[in-house]
Amino acid sequence: MAPSAHPSTIIRQRLEAEVGTLFKEAPQQVALLYPSPYAAGMSSLGYQTIYREINASPGRCAHRAFLPEDPIAWRTSSYPLLSYEAQRPVGNYPVIALSVAYELELAGVVQALELAGIPPLAEERDERYPFILAGGPLTFSNPLPLAPFVDAILMGEADETVHQALDILFRPQPRQRVLEDLAQEIPSCFVPSLHGDAMPGNAKCPDERLPAYAQIRTPHTELSNMFLIEAERGCSRRCAYCVMRRSTNGGMRLVSPERILSLIPEDAPRVGLVGAAVSDHPKIVDVIEDLASRGKEVGLSSLRPDRLNDRFVAALKAGGYRTLTTASDGSSQRLRDAMQRKASCDHLRRAAELARRHGMDRLKLYMMVGLPDESDADIDELVVFASELSTLIPLSLGIAPFVSKRNTPLDGLPFAGIEVVDRRLDRLRKGLRGRVDLRPTSARWAWVEYVLAQGGRDEGRAVFEAVRKGGRFRQWKQAFDAIPQDRPRRALAVVA
Repeated sequence: MAPSAHPSTIIRQRLEAEVGTLFKEAPQQVALLYPSPYAAGMSSLGYQTIYREINASPGRCAHRAFLPEDPIAWRTSSYPLLSYEAQRPVGNYPVIALSVAYELELAGVVQALELAGIPPLAEERDERYPFILAGGPLTFSNPLPLAPFVDAILMGEADETVHQALDILFRPQPRQRVLEDLAQEIPSCFVPSLHGDAMPGNAKCPDERLPAYAQIRTPHTELSNMFLIEAERGCSRRCAYCVMRRSTNGGMRLVSPERILSLIPEDAPRVGLVGAAVSDHPKIVDVIEDLASRGKEVGLSSLRPDRLNDRFVAALKAGGYRTLTTASDGSSQRLRDAMQRKASCDHLRRAAELARRHGMDRLKLYMMVGLPDESDADIDELVVFASELSTLIPLSLGIAPFVSKRNTPLDGLPFAGIEVVDRRLDRLRKGLRGRVDLRPTSARWAWVEYVLAQGGRDEGRAVFEAVRKGGRFRQWKQAFDAIPQDRPRRALAVVA
């Protein structure tokens, strides 16, 4: 079944609704490809920042492209994958820059390259095809499964290194020399064909370049017409499961309230304050109150329960909050302590009381099941505590299975098991008996994420096989099962 509308029609409608689009033509052209649909890509602050960075370079332009909402239907049509600003086939660009956020987007990488008429495996491409450069949040944990599909990966924060890389890529020289120059001239550039599995360290964006902020606002995302801007970058907390321990580059880097407020357009109706620990910013309530006084809706990317107080929640309510969303992560206090998560029952109870006091509709808590050493007793503790909170305010639990990530203290711990996770979720449902709204994510796809998070190039190739055979869970499992199980687990070596 072909897409319901011609791609140029869809693109034109979306462009007409955007504010801030950069229409630029230049001799050096880059297709900035996001391996998920438009709504997800345009909610990515990193993607938007790189878009502006490239277009700010003299003689260089970036045109956006996205994975279609229905890649399978698209494949059956004769439509090429087009860039937005130029409506040009993505496969005709000399450089394609990918932004990859997390492991399951690797399927989107394969699909998007195929739709662009490009062999997904780097080993099957020669100089006739575009150079595939990648970066994004995945580089802070484990990008090895991405290695089979790309020519080079910019590790860490690419605000500056993207310019260095493109300077090299547009030199008139053979591709092999380009790869060698990337590896030699950019310490944080991972070139899989030269480095093997030895990845360089992550780049750090200089503080004076902060904050990142959105270039484009659009109604066609979950964050409809919201202007995104960093209030801080990184995190000073040490939660044992979190890859932000590695991405902090020394801790949380703050942006001053004056700088934040000066960059927010007057006509932006909604503002999203972004950061891994944005509620830890010592002046964040001042910023929220200022924005609310101007009649703007405000959203925060993260709220830590131990930071919430009466003034903070009052400011959020004034900024349009109807649901107070925070995280407890562990199902019991014992597990939260083991995860080094600074969230106690008192903090969470206080959050519920504050949400009710300020007239919010609901409290939502994010948490994990399947944590190391978790037992039925921990789930039963959550049943009792969630039932108590639900008497204070309507409660939702957003539940994700625990997935251990590389470069964290919990690296290498096994996945609890699909059946175990489903059994724990069933125990929760029965214990809460409809008193609490449960919103779990799939245990099956969490297992796929786990295999990729802990995997290497072989797992990346398995992504290609799974997508090629249909991309259903059964095909993913078959592809992973075909990988020899007696391989030694590869450490993530880092180039000195």
